[in-house]
Amino acid sequence: MNNIIKEIENAQLKETIDEFHVGDTVKVYAKVKEGARERTQVFEGVVLKRQNGGIKETFTVRKSSNGIGVEKTWPLHSPIVEKIEVIRRGKVRRAKLNYLRGRVGKAAKVKELVK
Repeated sequence: MNNIIKEIENAQLKETIDEFHVGDTVKVYAKVKEGARERTQVFEGVVLKRQNGGIKETFTVRKSSNGIGVEKTWPLHSPIVEKIEVIRRGKVRRAKLNYLRGRVGKAAKVKELVK
């Protein structure tokens, strides 16, 4: 029984996933359905966390819109997420950046990773 579930989950996985980490600034291209029309909406922000693994893996992105923090969580392998584009790499020392929720302005920035 367990093998059947694993086979079904593996068939649902995306072949290629853009590599990104916590602290990176990303653009998430998501499909939005409005009635009969379907369009692509871009959400740009900092990755706060990635959790779970396999088909259940999710990631949370936070941005500031008109001074108000907005967070969205997407399943990584969802067909709604078209692609994830990394704009800049972040230098962080934590797996989850929950402390950014209480910060505003420059204090909510993440340092850029320079290689």
